[in-house]
Amino acid sequence: MAFLHASFFSKVLQKEVGLNAVAPEKGKGPYPVLYLLHGLSDDYTIWHRRTRIEWFVRDLPLIVVMPDGFRGFYTDNYLGPAYGRYMIEDVIGFAEHALPIRRTRSARCIGGLSMGGFGSMRLALAHPELFASVHSHSGAVWDFSQPMPAERREMFAQLFGPKPKGTPHDLYHLAKQALHAGKRLPKLRIDCGVDDVLIDRNRAFHSYLEKISFPHEYTEYPGEHNWDYWEEHIREALVFHCEALGIRK
Repeated sequence: MAFLHASFFSKVLQKEVGLNAVAPEKGKGPYPVLYLLHGLSDDYTIWHRRTRIEWFVRDLPLIVVMPDGFRGFYTDNYLGPAYGRYMIEDVIGFAEHALPIRRTRSARCIGGLSMGGFGSMRLALAHPELFASVHSHSGAVWDFSQPMPAERREMFAQLFGPKPKGTPHDLYHLAKQALHAGKRLPKLRIDCGVDDVLIDRNRAFHSYLEKISFPHEYTEYPGEHNWDYWEEHIREALVFHCEALGIRK
């Protein structure tokens, strides 16, 4: 695999941004792509620093793009930058122009952890026409009909606004909207550690998806909200995406 770093100008954010990627050195492209998103306290270098992602995809005809999501939850902030548009227009636009990526829905998937779990599902549910599959590890899956944690209330008001329920920030709303739109849905996988601080929120979202008959996979494993867990279970996510993309090892 080749490891690549790129700096480029984001028109949406009006600033220079970075991303890392790993790509096959053998074979003939263009290749399918996985956009792999980080959590709140990290940046675009973290997946490559904390996991063996490059080793796990070494035999796959797959490009993995790891962009910077800053602290914006990969959504257009109520008081702040449009991180959702940045992901769709700038990150995907740049990656699929600069790298040998196949530019079709059937070759595009997305996933992430914690904030990136929320972000990957938000992007895929808001744009089901773009992604074949999506996964979330330990996702920060907020039910906006419930009170927000006191320590997060001010930050969330800036990110999502005073009344985010039923808006494009709301995963519950987006899932129901995508289901009722009658379009092809991305294949969806959710996992979370049983001792994770976000396990109850993931269980609640899983129950809601079952209630509205939204097709998905949901799995709980031993583990907490940490890199030991994500290092182990990114491998199941890769198997899931390969099946959706039609990649056979």
